[in-house]
Amino acid sequence: MSAERMLKTELRKAALARRDALDPFWRVEASLEMAETGKAAIDFDPGTIVSGFWPMRSEVDVRPLMFALREKGARLCLPAILDRQTMVFRELVRGAPLVDMGFGTAGPGEEADVLDPSVMLVPLAAFDSRGHRIGYGAGYYDRAIARLQAKGMTPRLIGIAFDCQEVPVVPNEWHDVIIPELLTQSGMRQFL
Repeated sequence: MSAERMLKTELRKAALARRDALDPFWRVEASLEMAETGKAAIDFDPGTIVSGFWPMRSEVDVRPLMFALREKGARLCLPAILDRQTMVFRELVRGAPLVDMGFGTAGPGEEADVLDPSVMLVPLAAFDSRGHRIGYGAGYYDRAIARLQAKGMTPRLIGIAFDCQEVPVVPNEWHDVIIPELLTQSGMRQFL
C-alpha cells in the first residue's frame, strides 16, 4: 500500500470516529438545518436530475434536503451498486417501493429508471480546505463521476459532511475527484 493510501486510511478512520462521536439528536438537528441551507443555495432548472444518498451509520441525513429539492422541481435518484466496480443512479419516485441496497441503506429496485444526475450530493468520510475528499475507499463515486464525464457531462458536485470531518490535507492521488462545493452545518463552502 502506498504512503498516500495509508495516510488516507488513517485520516478516514479519525474523521469517521469524530463523526460517530457526535450526539445523534444533534446530527438530526444539523441535518434539518443543512436542508434549509441547501434548499436556498442549490439552484437548478425544474426537472434537473439530482442524486442523493440514503444515509448510513452516522452520515448526514440528506433525505430532508432531497425532499426540499424535490419541492423545487428536482427529479431525485439514489445510487445502486451493481457489482464491485459499477454504481448507477436509479430514480426515486414518491410511493415506489425501496429495497435493501446493502450497507444499511435502501433505494429503488431494478424496475426504476437509471438516470444521469446533473447535480450530485456526494457523501464522504473526510475533506480538506481545497475540496479534496476521502470517500469510503471503494472508489464508486470516483468511477461514477468519471463515467458521466466520459458521456460529456459535468455534474455539479456538492460534498455533504459535518465540519468535524475536515482534515488538514488529503493526499492527492491521480484518480481523485475534487469537490468544488461542500455543505456542512456551518453553511455552503466553495473551493474552486
